[in-house]
Amino acid sequence: MILYEYPFNESIRTMLRLEHLFDRLGQLIGREAPVDHHFALATIFEIMDVASRADLKSDLLKDLERQKAQLNGYRGNPSISEAALDEVLGRVDHAFNGLNQLPGKAGAALTGNEWLMSIRSRISIPGGTCEFDLPGYYAWQKHEPARRRADLMQWASTLMPLAEALSVLLGLLRDAGVPHKVVAPLGQFQQSLPQGRVYQLLRLRLPDGHDFVPEISGHRLMVSIRLMRQDAEGRLKPAAEDASFELTLCA
Repeated sequence: MILYEYPFNESIRTMLRLEHLFDRLGQLIGREAPVDHHFALATIFEIMDVASRADLKSDLLKDLERQKAQLNGYRGNPSISEAALDEVLGRVDHAFNGLNQLPGKAGAALTGNEWLMSIRSRISIPGGTCEFDLPGYYAWQKHEPARRRADLMQWASTLMPLAEALSVLLGLLRDAGVPHKVVAPLGQFQQSLPQGRVYQLLRLRLPDGHDFVPEISGHRLMVSIRLMRQDAEGRLKPAAEDASFELTLCA
């Protein structure tokens, strides 16, 4: 199955982008080639750019507090395991405390490193990090992989409270949805959304091997999905055949 996710608001869109970048960063740091560590550093800068929104940190802290209040409302419910509830609340508290103790925006501690900022100012320029432009950076890339990895992990550690908060909040949001199977006649699917409930995320699982590409659109009242296929030149065209997939709406 291939999973697609569609955010219904800008806040979730930003969170998914950051989660994507953190996942890429984790994969690249674990490798050894200098080019992989180059793109790991570029990813750190991308995370700093996305996380530079002034209200991101405060919004995440408010979301964590809101989740804690909702979870505490399950206390005494005989159908809820107290041990499981304590475990989830512990993760929420740990994420809140870590993010709350983070000084300034995510990655703010790195902005005082002139060497890193010199790389950041040139890394978006095509070929801007050549050895004649940044000889110090070129020399760093010649270090042993373990040494480069240690540096990257030290720099990335300043971003980890943000990564933990995102992991907790997105995990709780995804767990709130109930998957169900739907049918798309001629590759088209529409569903009205009930009023009074605000959905934040749509998750769609398509069977692998059919080469479907979903075009998803939605708002607070309706979601629409059209299944497409790529032609030989990569252009998307309607599949126009009956298909089924798994749909999850997360509120």
